[in-house]
Amino acid sequence: MVQDRTLGNKLFDGINYTILLLVGLVTVLPFIYILAVSFTDPHEVAKGGIILFPTKFSLTAYTYIFSTNTLLRSLGISVYITVLGTLINLVFTSLLAYPLSRPTFRGRNVIILGVLFTMLFNGGLIPTYFVVKGLGLTNTLWSLMLPVAISGFNLIVLKNFFQQIPDGLEDSAKIDGCNDLGVLLRVVIPLSAPALATFGLFYAVGHWNTFFNAIMYINDNKSWPVQVLLREIVILAQTRIGDTSTDEQLIQPLTIRMAVIVFATIPIMLIYPFLQKHFAKGVLLGSVKG
Repeated sequence: MVQDRTLGNKLFDGINYTILLLVGLVTVLPFIYILAVSFTDPHEVAKGGIILFPTKFSLTAYTYIFSTNTLLRSLGISVYITVLGTLINLVFTSLLAYPLSRPTFRGRNVIILGVLFTMLFNGGLIPTYFVVKGLGLTNTLWSLMLPVAISGFNLIVLKNFFQQIPDGLEDSAKIDGCNDLGVLLRVVIPLSAPALATFGLFYAVGHWNTFFNAIMYINDNKSWPVQVLLREIVILAQTRIGDTSTDEQLIQPLTIRMAVIVFATIPIMLIYPFLQKHFAKGVLLGSVKG
């Protein structure tokens, strides 16, 4: 029989709900502010203050950032890098994580130590640049994908997840005639959907936000991803604000920055709902179970 809740329990729950509500508002309000400012008339933004709802709706900022005919091309480049780069990440990470998860694989401890070493130390900016240049990857989109093909942290966690798959399933597949690659493709990968969805989201966000590597490896502005182009748009907007003409004064740098943030954030946020069902399980990959 369920006991009646006491006044103390109800009070405790009320305090918890209030704290969680306040924390939720603190995290949501910045996004509301960014979205509201991006759709607010520049004259209203110039008055200052916190805007949580467009008092005077305007598309001036979005008209400005779409005024360049290279934006859609850069958007296509970012989509290409994100899709192909994420695929490369998942393929290479899985192909290395699976053999490292098998105790019978010779030299696995040496390779794991090598991976852990890369998580603590790296060659530095200049040696990395010379490696990319020596491979002939500069001024190509491959320079944004191949050097980051495998994340050491994701590799270790995915390896631990593969180790949790019962050996009996792999033995049954081998009895049916599958080789190691067949076991990976027909047994391990289908059972690892939460892991691959989670790491796919992590990799995709990283590729979509590619910025520094694009500036360092790509000199041709026709091959810039959207993040670099939007940075140039913001810089150009700030430069033009200093002009004395009235039309230029109507464009506020703040509205441009907010519109850029919205434009650069929404596409990757649209992917999350499709991966949400796997994400909660995936974030616990490799954890120690009690």
